[in-house]
This record gives sequence, structure tokens and C-alpha cells, in this order.
Amino acid sequence: MSPDRTQDFLASLVHELCRLPRETEWVEFKHNDAEPEEIGEYISALANSAALVGKASAYLVWGVRDSDHAIVGTTFSPHATKVGNEELENWLLHLLAPKIHFQFFGVAVEDQPIVVLEIERAFRHPVQFKSHEFVRVGSYKKPLKKHPEKERDLWRIFDQTPFEAGIAKEHATDDEVLDLLDYPAYFDLLKHPLPDHRGGILEALAGDNLVCVCDAGGWDISNLGAVLFAKRLDRFQTIRRKAMRVVQYRGADRIETVKEQIGTKGYASGFEGLIGYINGLLPSSEVIEQALRRTVPMFPELAVRELVANALIHQDFFITGAGPMVEIFDDRIEITNPGVPLVDSQRFVDTPPKSRNEALASLMRRIGICEERGSGWDKVASLTELYQLPAPLIEVTEGHTRVVLFASRPLNKMTKADRIRAVYLHACLRYVNRENLTNTSVRKRFGIEQQNIAAASRLIKEAVDAGLIAPYDATAAPKMMRYIPWWAAPNRDQFT
Repeated sequence: MSPDRTQDFLASLVHELCRLPRETEWVEFKHNDAEPEEIGEYISALANSAALVGKASAYLVWGVRDSDHAIVGTTFSPHATKVGNEELENWLLHLLAPKIHFQFFGVAVEDQPIVVLEIERAFRHPVQFKSHEFVRVGSYKKPLKKHPEKERDLWRIFDQTPFEAGIAKEHATDDEVLDLLDYPAYFDLLKHPLPDHRGGILEALAGDNLVCVCDAGGWDISNLGAVLFAKRLDRFQTIRRKAMRVVQYRGADRIETVKEQIGTKGYASGFEGLIGYINGLLPSSEVIEQALRRTVPMFPELAVRELVANALIHQDFFITGAGPMVEIFDDRIEITNPGVPLVDSQRFVDTPPKSRNEALASLMRRIGICEERGSGWDKVASLTELYQLPAPLIEVTEGHTRVVLFASRPLNKMTKADRIRAVYLHACLRYVNRENLTNTSVRKRFGIEQQNIAAASRLIKEAVDAGLIAPYDATAAPKMMRYIPWWAAPNRDQFT
């Protein structure tokens, strides 16, 4: 759904809708009837019905006679209408759940004033108005609960329709597709030669479901195509809030912002530029080796790359009003994305990842932006051990996932939680590599001198007491003790 509908487009749309032989599940005509309550119910019914019949948008049109679809004009003015002291559009938005996009447009058709309400189709959940769900049955608006067969069909569609398959822009011409999408980057990243004619370019984009043929002529640009290869994300209403936001702060808190940048390009075409920008902001230190001065980044660059890619790929696009974000502090970097993981965050190392955006993840893997399944998080964990950094922290809050990478910190400055998390992650890495955690491996992980065996033993005991690791063989002699993650223990139920 585009916010910048031209008058010519709207006039053409009205004529096309008027040619329909009758009102359909996704179109409703009105003359002047514009009761706010009824408009809210129609938004719910039309959004849900558009999903049922596979339409990207539904329409409520004022100024067209219902009986014969004649253009008669309307006196309804949505922008001048208020409910109490609140503007109509804001009032409707507050009472809709989930918050879908809709917009009123005014247009003159045959010298008559017409109002078009364009409504985004329902995704993931039926749209409610005042906690009630509606649907169209033929040309009638009905409560969804009274039509269980339609409710079942609707949920089946939600289960089968990923975000990537949605439409970011409808009815685009060949020129508009090539203007909106960075098609040279698509061919360059896939190492394919650029076709020498427009038809070959569009055919290739359609082959990867970045665009598809529109029933009304031209092309529909999919959410997949827009989010990966948009020249400017803000030209697509459905994904404009999904641009990566990078914020750099002074110090260790959010009081003073040094820089803030919101990405403009699609994830695939803009990824290398994004990583370069982030790396340019990350703190670094200089070390002298054999009289040569060398700049060392505070965080492993490959770990940052993997975490940024994961945030883009595994986010929940259906959470509105939120997008991925990177926050850079003097002592850490925090990478946040909308949505919670589909697997237990304690099992990232050993569990194959599940992606709610499989088409996006697959194309990103083909391009080489992200790793093959399961290896990305292993790399992050291994690199933090190699650099002897505190273990990364995973925070899952309501509706968001945040991963925190910490700067180098001596063992005596780590909190107990830091130490336990590092020992547990060390045990996970050892286990997936067919090895076990030992006193020796812990000393190597933390850079503990060989004579300080007792210090490593205390770290192990903290993790055992926390229930995160367990002895491989509890009867073994103290010097022969080996440890495994809690989920690998034969009697693992006692740890859950």
C-alpha cells in the first residue's frame, strides 16, 4: 500500500472498482453513510475478507451508488470528521487490533467528489474492531464467530502465508520496478551476469519471487523483494519501519547520543555498507608489536557481522512500529530485533535454528551474507572465547530479542552472572565439538595460570550450583572430572 497515490491512479482505481459486476468480499460502496462505528466494523470485515480471497488491499468507497455503481459523489469528508475531540482516523486506529495500515484518499471522478479508504489485508491474526472480528459474506458484513468455516480458512491462510509473500507495492510498471529495486546489486551479489534487456531482468526477479505478475497488469513487488533490494526502504509503506537503526552513545548509558543513523537501502544491497558503518563506530585500541603499531577492534568483526545478519533475518516482521537496532556503547554493543526466538535461547549452540522468514534466510545464504544453518551462533561464541571476552548475553523480553557483546574485562571484574554464563557457553561449545569441559579447558578459556587450578574449580562449581552444567561422571576422581551442559545430562529432568 503506497501513501502517495496520485489523483490519476485513484481515478483509475475507482473506475476499475465500479466495473465490478457487484460488491465483492473486498469492496464496499457507499453514498454518504459514514457512521464511525460502522466504518470500524467494515475495516475489520474487509481486511479479513481480503486475506481470504488473496487480495493485498480492500476498499471502502464513498460517492458510488450501490445498486448500479454509478458515480454520484459524496459529502463525506473523513479529515473533517471527529469522534468527540479526536480525529476519525486516530479514533479508528486506537480501536483496531492488530494495528493494520489504512488510509483515506480524496479524488474527483467525473467532476464528483469521491473518498477511497484503502485497507491493508489481515496478516497473522484476524483484525478486530472494539475486540470483535468481522467478515464479509457476499456483500454483507457479519461477525466472524458466526461463520466458523471462514474463521478456520482464515487461520489456515495465516499459517501458510509468510511475511515475504506479502505485497509491498501493487500494480507497478516495468519502469517503476527498475526504479524502486536495486536490480544491479541482485545480479552482482548472486554473481550472475546482468541481462542486456529489461525482460530478462524482470524474469530473473520474478524467478526469485522478488516480483510477481499483477492481475491488473504490470507487477507486484513482494515484501521479500522490497526488504532485500529496495533502493530506499521508506518508499514502501509495509517495510519503511524495518530499516536498521544504528545509535552510538557516549559512555555506558543512553543519556548522550553521539550519532544516530537509519538505513535506507534493502538488507541485501545495503548490508556491506551497514557493516562498514558499524565497524567505523566501534571502539578500538592500539597495540605495539615489535615496534609496529596495530589497531585492534574491541569486538570481533565477524561476530558483529553474524549478529547483525541474524537480527535482520530472524526478526518478526509482523510486529508493527518496531525494527532492528544496533546500539554502541563504550563498553558493549547491543543488537536488538523484534520478535522472540523460535528455539530456547540457552540452546542456540546445539539446536538448528528455525527461521520465521525462510525465503529471506535462504536468499541471504545464497548471497553469502549469513552462514549455513547453525554455524553463525557457534562462530560468535567461539570468537568471544578466542578473544577472552565475556560471554555474549541473550535477553528475551516481551516481543524483542537482544544480544549483547561486551568489551574485554578481566576475570576479577566480571560479575558472578558473567562467569557462570561464560562457563556454560564454554561447556556447550565443547560438547558440540565432541569434547567435555575440564579444569584445563576453563583455565585456557579465561587465561588463568596453570598454578591457579583452584580458581578454575571455583568457576566450575558456580556453574554446577546454578544448574547449567553437570558432571559427565560424578564418580570420577577430582582430577579426572569432566562436565557437560545440563541438557546433555542423562538425568536432565532434574535441571528443568
